This record gives sequence, C-alpha cells and structure tokens, in this order.
Amino acid sequence: MFEGTALSLLQTRVLGVLIEKQRTVPDSYPLTLNALVTGCNQKSSRDPVLDVSEGDVAAVIDELRGLEMVNEVSGSRVPRYEHLLGRALQIPSQSVALLAVLMLRGPQTAGELRLNCERLHRFADISAVEGFLDELAGREIGALVVQLPKQAGARECRWAHLLAGEVQFESRELPASGLAERVSQLELEVAELKHAVALLLAANADES
Repeated sequence: MFEGTALSLLQTRVLGVLIEKQRTVPDSYPLTLNALVTGCNQKSSRDPVLDVSEGDVAAVIDELRGLEMVNEVSGSRVPRYEHLLGRALQIPSQSVALLAVLMLRGPQTAGELRLNCERLHRFADISAVEGFLDELAGREIGALVVQLPKQAGARECRWAHLLAGEVQFESRELPASGLAERVSQLELEVAELKHAVALLLAANADES
C-alpha cells in the first residue's frame, strides 16, 4: 500500500468525488461541502452506496487536509475544496483517474476501468490501462493497487486500490465436494443430450 496511514471508506469516497467532479463538472469545481455530500451519497456509479451527513464529510475534509490530500480554496463566499492526490502520491493524472474510479466503484477489470474512466481520462486501449495499473502496483515506495485472484468462472482478474489498506475479498470457488457434485450433474446432462440426439438421428434415418 501507499506510504502512510490507511484511509477510511469515506475518505476515499470524498477523494474519488473530488477527482470525478473536477473532470466531469469543471465549472462547479472546486466543490462546496454541500456538493461533496451529494456526490458521496450519489446512487449511480457508486459501490457501496453511502448515506452520510454534512458533519461526516466536514470531519473527513479536515482529516484529508491534515494529510495534504485536500485543500480549501480561498476567495469564495462559501468554502470550496480541491483534491491534491496526484501531488501527494506523486502520480500522473492517468493514475489519479484510475484510482478515483476504483475508490468510487470498487474492484474492476482493466476493461471495466477503461470504460468507466472514459469521462475522466480516455485511454487508447486496455493495454494502456494495464500499463498504468502495473506502475501503480510496482511502486518501490508502496503499491497503490493490487490485482486480485481470478474468481471462479471469470475471464479476467479484477484490480483494487490499496489506499484503505489490504483488500479483503471472498473467494467464490466451489468447495471440493460442491465442485464434484456439479461435475457429476454436468456429466449427466451431457449423457441425456447425447441420448436425445441419438433418438433424433434414428428417427430421421427411419423417415428417409
């Protein structure tokens, strides 16, 4: 993980919202506290969906300011806030975009990340996404993402961020007994299909 204290879920959500809105609604950025709360509680493009108060978000902003990841912008009637994640972690804007989508939506494959990053940064292809993910995972001062073990039946591995510490994941692999039972069931279904095909072939032969 990155060099520093592991962040909370709400801290990563606030950072993710700031990064997202910087790219998607630049005219409203930096964000007011009210806009941040709305973004944190947004139901679309969020996993998990949260229901947090203005006080919760205000406390998190203070914590992130202490970590030099968020800054309050002066010169406005209402306090506004901007993220400093790229500077704090010394990573390029492409990597910031990937981290934002992971913080907002949870673990995803490289293909999903390319699609979901479209409004934040347009990657040329999946290999470009994988290149930045590999850089984030191989940082000498601490990995920022990790590739999760491939789940049973999945074609691709998912990636997760490490800003909140080590990732806890559940394996969806069937236990040995359950797997053996499933194989037996599939073998039975194949045998029944073979029998049905043989009957059809025999009936066609009789008709001809």
